[in-house]
Amino acid sequence: MRAAVSSPSRYSVVFVTTDELVRPAIDTYLAPGYDVVMLETWDKLMGMVKKQPPDAIFLDLDIIGERSDDGIAALAELRSLGPDMVLIAVTRSSSLKLRLKAVNAAVDEYFIAPIDFQEIQIVLARALEKRALEIECRRQAGSSGEQSFCELIGASEPMLRVYEAIRRVANSNTTVLIRGESGTGKELVARAIVSMGPRAEKPFVSINCAALPENLIESELFGHEKGAFTDARTARAGHIELAHTGTLFLDEIATLSLALQSKLLRVLEYRSVTRLGGQTAKKIDFRLIAATNEDLEELVHSGRFREDLYYRINVVPISLPPLRERTGDVALLADYFLRQYCAANNVPLKRFEPDVVEILEEDSWPGNVRELENLIQRLVLMVDGPVIKAHHLPQRLLYNSAASHEAMLIPEEGVNFDEEIARIESAYLTAALRRSQGSKIGAARLLHIDKQRMQYLCRKYNVGQA
Repeated sequence: MRAAVSSPSRYSVVFVTTDELVRPAIDTYLAPGYDVVMLETWDKLMGMVKKQPPDAIFLDLDIIGERSDDGIAALAELRSLGPDMVLIAVTRSSSLKLRLKAVNAAVDEYFIAPIDFQEIQIVLARALEKRALEIECRRQAGSSGEQSFCELIGASEPMLRVYEAIRRVANSNTTVLIRGESGTGKELVARAIVSMGPRAEKPFVSINCAALPENLIESELFGHEKGAFTDARTARAGHIELAHTGTLFLDEIATLSLALQSKLLRVLEYRSVTRLGGQTAKKIDFRLIAATNEDLEELVHSGRFREDLYYRINVVPISLPPLRERTGDVALLADYFLRQYCAANNVPLKRFEPDVVEILEEDSWPGNVRELENLIQRLVLMVDGPVIKAHHLPQRLLYNSAASHEAMLIPEEGVNFDEEIARIESAYLTAALRRSQGSKIGAARLLHIDKQRMQYLCRKYNVGQA
């Protein structure tokens, strides 16, 4: 888009209408600051947009087709052709339903004719500046460093350190311990290590030690021979055997019992495994990558994790940062998941209002990336229309967000400052008089104002007058 590279003082603006009465106003208020073109038909607009999308389009909905929905469809088509164009709808209809449809079609501004071109001047300049800032933010995010690495998404400094650690260990056979809170993407890091190393085309066997009951995990890890226990009707290789020549990923390794820790330690020491009910050990060539969200040092100190196994697996630790410490990554992840789940569910690509991204970035995300991903997936499926707005977000996010509080305090259309202050002063006066059983002296004392000012405010707002 030219908005990203042209001078902000000469944006290109197209006004599509058959109303010749607006031409003098366009010449007076818009032409001095913008490259303005006035068109009369949709076909001419399409010819221009497909060659070189303008920076802003004013579309007279009343000249498009025979039904109001034709104008809405035109707005939706323009948005799909130029996601970064500023779209401003103009109509002579006062229908609230039409306005809502236009907003859902991702229009930036909406005016009912006759329009005030002095107001148009201000609104257009503000909308173009806002869009230019959005484009510049995306450009800077793209040039600030790697936005993704294998399947990991993020350009923050902590994630760049993770990427570097992955590069350093990928080509070795060293055991790696990935540490991080639940939901930070520990298995993605394990897969990234494997994909960049010499075992990329070999088996990658992943097992979540916390997901299997105690009576099954031993058989799952080490395998069993026929008749080893009641249900062992056939011999079966365990996960360690299946990882031969490849990589074994043990997630939540801290949940293993001490007995299983002891058997795993023996496998790591001798690189061989004996199936349950078996008599002979089988040599296994595998690389171990383990992961945990537990404090292993505390577990060792309390006797719940073997110290010798701890030193065996803690050769190269990689710490994954929680999402709250990844400055700038929430917006990247949200955009990635939005595109991913819109495509996966055959939903037209949605977009976030700027306030939504700000609210997402303010949250602490106790569930980390997994929680954010689940939220975006839910929004893609449950939000009607192409725009995800602040009120679509869970109450927890809105309650904790300063941005949402500001939006509630000052809505998009603004407030009458004098009226709001008067309403607040009147409310305080009424409350103070009620607390003091109608005594103005007592109310003045509660409000920390003198008697004369109390008398003046009561007369001004007609409060407490006999």
